[in-house]
Amino acid sequence: MERVTLRIPKQQIEDVERMVETGEYPNRSEAIRAAVREMLDERDTGPTRPSEKRKRRNYAQV
Repeated sequence: MERVTLRIPKQQIEDVERMVETGEYPNRSEAIRAAVREMLDERDTGPTRPSEKRKRRNYAQV
């Protein structure tokens, strides 16, 4: 497994920490890995017909 360093807004990290504290995820790393998996799954299961334009999320630049 590779290590990746990233910057995340404080509020989002606090939200992830709460998910860990409530037992939804065992740790922050697993919570973030789950989010990345979900994003990739969403991309892979999008519309396949050219006439269906997939909505892309707009991510805020920090």
